[in-house]
Amino acid sequence: MPADTTRRGVLAGALAAGIGGLTLTGARELLLQFAPLSGRAWNAADRSLPESVENPYGEATLRVDDHGVPHVEADDEAAAYFAVGYVQAFDRLFQLDLQRRVMRGQLSEIVGEATLEDDEFHVRMDFAGAADATWEVVAETPAGELVEAYADGVNAVIEAGLLPLEFELLDYEPREWTPVDSMLMEKQISWDLTGNFGELRTALVADRLGEAVANDLFPERMDHDVPILRDAVDADRLEADDGDSQNDTGGDGDDSDRTGGTNGSDATGSVGDGLTTWLSRYESPTGVGSNSWVVSGAHTESGTPIVAYDPHLSLMTPPLWYEQRVETPERSVRGATFPGVPFVIAGANDSGTWSFTNVGADVLDCYRYDIDDGGERYRYDGEWLEFESEERELVVAGGENRTITVRKTVHGPVLEREERTVGVAWTGHTATRTTEAIDEFGRSGGLSDLLEATRKFDLPTQNLVYADVDGRTLYYATGQLPIRTIDGEDVPGNRLFDGSAGEGEWEGFTPFGESSWDGFVPFEEKPHAIDPDVLATANQRVVDDPEHYVGVAYASPYRGARIYDRLDEAVENGGGTDLEFHRDLQSDTDDGRADQLLPELFDVVEDRDASDRLADAAATLEDWNRRMDRGEEGALLFARWMDQFRRLTVEPQFEEADLDESYYPNDWAIATLSADSDLYADRSREAAMLEALEAALDEIDDEGWVTYGDWNTTGPIEHPFGVEAAFLNFDERPLDGSRATVDNYRVGSAVGSSWRMVVEPGGEATAILPGGNSGDYFSTHYGDQFERWIDNDQKSMALSTEADVAVSFTEGSS
Repeated sequence: MPADTTRRGVLAGALAAGIGGLTLTGARELLLQFAPLSGRAWNAADRSLPESVENPYGEATLRVDDHGVPHVEADDEAAAYFAVGYVQAFDRLFQLDLQRRVMRGQLSEIVGEATLEDDEFHVRMDFAGAADATWEVVAETPAGELVEAYADGVNAVIEAGLLPLEFELLDYEPREWTPVDSMLMEKQISWDLTGNFGELRTALVADRLGEAVANDLFPERMDHDVPILRDAVDADRLEADDGDSQNDTGGDGDDSDRTGGTNGSDATGSVGDGLTTWLSRYESPTGVGSNSWVVSGAHTESGTPIVAYDPHLSLMTPPLWYEQRVETPERSVRGATFPGVPFVIAGANDSGTWSFTNVGADVLDCYRYDIDDGGERYRYDGEWLEFESEERELVVAGGENRTITVRKTVHGPVLEREERTVGVAWTGHTATRTTEAIDEFGRSGGLSDLLEATRKFDLPTQNLVYADVDGRTLYYATGQLPIRTIDGEDVPGNRLFDGSAGEGEWEGFTPFGESSWDGFVPFEEKPHAIDPDVLATANQRVVDDPEHYVGVAYASPYRGARIYDRLDEAVENGGGTDLEFHRDLQSDTDDGRADQLLPELFDVVEDRDASDRLADAAATLEDWNRRMDRGEEGALLFARWMDQFRRLTVEPQFEEADLDESYYPNDWAIATLSADSDLYADRSREAAMLEALEAALDEIDDEGWVTYGDWNTTGPIEHPFGVEAAFLNFDERPLDGSRATVDNYRVGSAVGSSWRMVVEPGGEATAILPGGNSGDYFSTHYGDQFERWIDNDQKSMALSTEADVAVSFTEGSS
């Protein structure tokens, strides 16, 4: 990024041009309007950290290293987390405020009518009510005081008027930050990873195309042999507890199958495309996933385990993650968190390192009800019950405020569209204790501590991968996994339940209150492995034959297979791996789809005596190394052919059934689809392959692309203000990777490696962000890691810094 003076020049040019409407592409596509520019925007150019800040919790120091990472040190935990709140707010305050406005349904208050539908969804789901319930529990734990101190630190920045550029451009000031807002960030993270209405889409596809086609395209189980807990994983397991161990502590894609399996005749019908399409707008972003793996010390040069991690989440400016280090007598922790969350979520302390990838578990159920003619009551357990109702006002900037009626049933929120109604139960709608668990992770002293903290990690469902200085390793599927029953028999959750009959209910679940763990899989029975030698997660199926239903929305196995292949090869060669080996594996661009599909395409080209143009294209693909590298011509041709082939396979019948691209199946389903499928009734699979190759060549010629990096660029990675405020974006660059490679990137949805780290517990650790740690446009750390992220050139995730003290926090009222 340019220096501060250059940024001022860019801003001056933008202001002179009179920036108008702009598109918000962070959490949702929204239309914003800049306030009349009065010169206030220049205030943000002079923001700087003060040398001294009063801290009601005691003394602390803040140092900022050469990469913009804050290092906070204090003798008191609360004093430290006041400083964490202060520096997070200084660096990312607009991001904090935008996220909570999305989740509270308060965007229209600053945006206007364009975001009313988004606000309506979030208010009807009452994420804020779930955050309130969660704070009531967390407030009584040791983490509670630290969350309060963090909130006070955020508010010290707001009160001092240290507002970044975005507030000046939009001409508004943020409200006070509360501990509940931090709980709301937990809900947002969890929703982005587990919010899935797949059963509704499944029912709609089956209704319009038939169950046979739906089962072909959205199988409950993809036929591969690389689950996370594959047969080769040799590890110990916890013994089942005869008692309910959870009651002692209770009160994370890629090319994922977002629709899920149809479960045959158990799908109980569609609730209509209007409601289903509306709800699909608010699900987990397509492609959200992650990679993580661990190798024991038996396979490293140092004899200490190594953990590698890169979560594939939305890429944006500034990045989703924020790096920080906190040093107190109780903890020495470094790593990444989400702005608004006080504690390091993925990182390391003196004892161990931990990471999380999405399980793909089914933790959301939908219910249909018998509703009376007046629409005021629903039938449940043989009785007519009134909906729990509350009027909520949506404030609309520049327009009339709107009042909506928020309704709930015994299962949770009610969502309605076009005279269709569905009830929702989601594990995040009750009081959760993940904040407490993450706090304890930072203070953990080994595997035993880590396991005890993991018992409290109830949302979201994640693949935890851990290693420590004692050589211990761990995999655990965290989070509450619901147990559903119908007539006393356990059933999977990928269906629409009859809520009036009480089908599929989770015993002990209390929406917007504190639930027991009675209706969830006991901790000891969840998939896990203690001291695995080699283990990798890439959002693929957890285990071939689970003891309990987990879900069906798993990623295609391409990434998982490639990671295991390379780890197995390294182990078989007998040489120890080092951190560089694992960083190189994170950068792997081998695309398993090519190995799976190209031999079939070559046969078709040869058998059909294709034109010289298609024969030349096939020759290009044969010469290609099957790596999705930015400089490869073959990678470009394959990527565009793959998308065209998928489109031509499903588009005719999907268009006729009025199903858009959001209902398209994943690449694995297309690659393994039988040539006898009903989808090839009017155009054979061979013909679709050839037509797709012609279409890909035409598209490449029309666009003037030459290599993969001409199409696969960082262009979609934008600031929430989008192209109309392009000066806030990073420069566009060509990029490696695809949706099926370990080096993961989805150019269509701007999803990819949102944070990379490789850690040897107690030793060296490296990491990189897709941008910079600061969200302040005028900071030298606004985008200083972006070019290095493109090449996965990781920096040190340092245990200390020699930087001078930037802020001294002195004891006193704030």
